[in-house]
Amino acid sequence: MARSRSGTRNTRGPRRPMRRGPNESGSFHPVDPAQRGAIEIPASITVKELAELVGVNPADIIRELIKSGIFATINQAIDRDTASLVTTDLGYEVSETVADSQAAEGGGEVPQEPTGREEIMEGDDPTRVVTRAPIVTVMGHVDHGKTSLLDAIRKTSVAAGEKGGITQGIGASEVEHNGRPLVFLDTPGHEAFTAMRARGAKVTDIAVLVVAADDGVMPQTAEAIDHARAARVPIVVALNKMDKPDANPDRVKTELSEHGVYIEEYGGETPLVAVSAKSGMGIDDLLETILITSDALVDPKADPKRDAVGTIIEAELDKGRGAVASVLVQTGTLRVGDVVVVGETFGKVRALEDSHGKRLPKAGPSSAVILLGLSEVPAAGDILRVVADEKAARAIVEERKLKAAGRSEGTGRATLEDLYRQIQAGQTKELRVILKADVQGSLGAVTHALDQIQTDGVRINVLHQGTGDITDNDINLASASDAVVVGFNTKLVGTARRSAEAEGVEVRLYDIIYKLSEEMEAALRGMLEPEEVEVVEGRAEVRQVFRVGKSTAIAGSYVTDGRIVRGGARVYRNGKLIATDRIDSVRRFRDDVREVATGFECGIGLSGFHALEEGDIIECFTTQMVARAARS
Repeated sequence: MARSRSGTRNTRGPRRPMRRGPNESGSFHPVDPAQRGAIEIPASITVKELAELVGVNPADIIRELIKSGIFATINQAIDRDTASLVTTDLGYEVSETVADSQAAEGGGEVPQEPTGREEIMEGDDPTRVVTRAPIVTVMGHVDHGKTSLLDAIRKTSVAAGEKGGITQGIGASEVEHNGRPLVFLDTPGHEAFTAMRARGAKVTDIAVLVVAADDGVMPQTAEAIDHARAARVPIVVALNKMDKPDANPDRVKTELSEHGVYIEEYGGETPLVAVSAKSGMGIDDLLETILITSDALVDPKADPKRDAVGTIIEAELDKGRGAVASVLVQTGTLRVGDVVVVGETFGKVRALEDSHGKRLPKAGPSSAVILLGLSEVPAAGDILRVVADEKAARAIVEERKLKAAGRSEGTGRATLEDLYRQIQAGQTKELRVILKADVQGSLGAVTHALDQIQTDGVRINVLHQGTGDITDNDINLASASDAVVVGFNTKLVGTARRSAEAEGVEVRLYDIIYKLSEEMEAALRGMLEPEEVEVVEGRAEVRQVFRVGKSTAIAGSYVTDGRIVRGGARVYRNGKLIATDRIDSVRRFRDDVREVATGFECGIGLSGFHALEEGDIIECFTTQMVARAARS
């Protein structure tokens, strides 16, 4: 029988926490104070009993106690004066008469949601599924001990540079606790976690949120919370650095509640485990808590007898072995000799290896292995699927490449116009927003302005907000969540603009709050009038002209600036514009490609102009629709 995190025997089995957001009441249905009669409170009552007596969630009682500086657990007793004060603050009337016998006659037991839900992937045979190892991602603020915690879990010293452990070159750690396996993804952080989700890879079952007990909730902690929520995965809090003399767990718990993470100790749904990666304290409790959470909330299943489906964790080109990819098998069994399709490439599995280079004949669900045999290097987050043969694989890849080519001028993953059409069709009731502003004061003002907007039952849902420039991470989260990015007095930095274009994410920048509010409301009403603007993507110099037939020419070119993609084109000769056309094809060697970057050669085919000469400059441009007052 499992033991709880406090060390006592758990006789109830895993409990499914209530699903409740920070402004919701979970399974409870609060009674209107105006309709509730005077409440009689006994001389002593536990937090849970008081919540049942009043008819509110225990978390509401605990929050009011925290405001008064009282940190009580759900089963802790409080006196009548304290209970009366809390009840009054919640808007209820307290009777002058005390009736101890009525203390337990509140609202009865809280209805519990069904324990556990099976997560079976499409294509799995329900009669053959078995429980697989939960897949866990560790997230949190920098320097809060994510890597050290993983090291402690693996009982290795990867952070110190020593070789060993499951993770070497494989991107995932397979560990065992009480005879049960768990898989930890070794991602650099929630950026990679969200980037993989943006590509459609639902890899993670549980997110472990690492918070330093001596530092508390920091900006990246809050960001990690938003990312985990957007992925709809359960959170387990690992309260790290509990060995430090200035550790203040009560402060951290309060800060977590301010960010909508209510821990079980205070009547919420999120388990918290005190750990020390340095001393190893609480590591076993953390692993057990993850397993309990997996059993209660995820119950991951897989069909080991079907063709494998997996996700690329990382990949690289090895000069001696070709494309080398780390694969996390999620369902089915991957075997040597299987033909697989991965993103826009395919291949025959030539070899499977574990982290120590040992050859394996096969890999089952929740296994992390190195795969050899792909024709090209895939991207992290690409989905791997076993197909019948190479002919089928080639057909699938060609179709994907054609679709990708068609999307190169795409309309965007979640433009305001597209969202309006979804709203009209009844497919969505919210506009999801990633919000960035220059300073905290601006952020608060913009958030307040967005909160006031609601049109025909459609609301604006700010999935994540923060200060500073718009980064790749913001774009990835927006892409994964079908959200738009709204910036106030800020800008896109680094490769964020390219990422937004590649992922089809709409970014709108403002410097006047009322303009921002007007356009967001107009978008919900479908009245936004976008403006078409031109963006120069790149330039290429024609090095050689290849004649195809009597009238067609392909320009063998070298990209000198930016990138070349399908879209508009202008041809310059000796500095003068001689033609405006469209780029119909972009090729590298014999393959059609979506784009070619600076410093590479390619073949460019124009739609109508074929009188090309060596030395001509082809300028590539695209058009984008942006808000008239929000042009970046």
